Amino acid sequence: MTSLQTPETSHGSDFAELSRLIKDAGLLRRRRRYYAIRIGLNLTAFGGGWVAFAYLGDSWWQLFLAAFFAMMFGQLSFIGHDAGHKQIFRGRRANDLTGFVHGGLTGLSYGWWIGTHARHHANPNHEDEDPDVDIAALAFSKAQSSRKRGFLRWVAKYQAFLFFPLLLLEGLNLHVSSVKAVLRKDLRRRKLESALLLAHLVAYLAAVFIVLSPLTGIIFILAHQFLWGLYMGCSFAPNHKGMEMLATGHRLDFLRKQVLTSRNIRGGRIVDFALGGLNYQIEHHLFPSMARPNLKHAQVIVSEFCARRGISYAQCGWARSYGYVLQHLHEASEQLRKPRVAA
Repeated sequence: MTSLQTPETSHGSDFAELSRLIKDAGLLRRRRRYYAIRIGLNLTAFGGGWVAFAYLGDSWWQLFLAAFFAMMFGQLSFIGHDAGHKQIFRGRRANDLTGFVHGGLTGLSYGWWIGTHARHHANPNHEDEDPDVDIAALAFSKAQSSRKRGFLRWVAKYQAFLFFPLLLLEGLNLHVSSVKAVLRKDLRRRKLESALLLAHLVAYLAAVFIVLSPLTGIIFILAHQFLWGLYMGCSFAPNHKGMEMLATGHRLDFLRKQVLTSRNIRGGRIVDFALGGLNYQIEHHLFPSMARPNLKHAQVIVSEFCARRGISYAQCGWARSYGYVLQHLHEASEQLRKPRVAA
């Protein structure tokens, strides 16, 4: 990746001008009706899935429902994401209530996610400050790959080939990270989060093993969690991986920092639904509290503004984005595959 040295002081008013254009277009208003319908449909489908689960009984057909629940967990997580950014309501309390409920439904700590995700938004693709590029099993730069040791070094060496298999574990990683956050006792609503995580675990395991035999139940859980992890990983990975990596001392202003480290995914309504609006990653990072259905309208304004300012604006198809991700991972670990020269 090339080094970016655009001075912050020379472009300080660009984002203010873009913000005025977005505000004048009415794109910062809330879309409560949209979210009421979206949340209602999600909860209806989620509840209907569990009714179908009980009706099917102890059957291998349940594996199709495992895939369905993987998708639903993803859709519920997207609503929790939007609530965390205050996209749904203006007030913090209503958004937090929505976030805690959806965190409970999926077995995630809403408070832990907010803290981690806020750090990512503040410094996307920053090697030292973005938790999304601080992953033990992966190296997103040559500097990171050089620090890997032991088994993790072997994983990083072949990370481009192991990337999608590793995503299968992302759902389990989210659960484990949530539990660790509760045990650290540094969450603002720790008792509530503990109760929600425990209730989710008890209800989930009870539903599975009351209806299914032990073997079928275990395979159902694995299929569900693996597919959910793959879905979540495939939703978030294209957004920044393979884009500019930043280091301490960079001089990019807010607008360029967010645009040059992010990538949009084209694809229309199907991609909008599948990625929960995250396919408009550039607009989301510039205006994180913007309601999801407004992002596609903001995309026209932002892309034209960037073109006028000579700012690189990255977007591509879904499949091509994964090609960029794998290429970046392969290049970042290149030095690990070079044969060692004998002294």
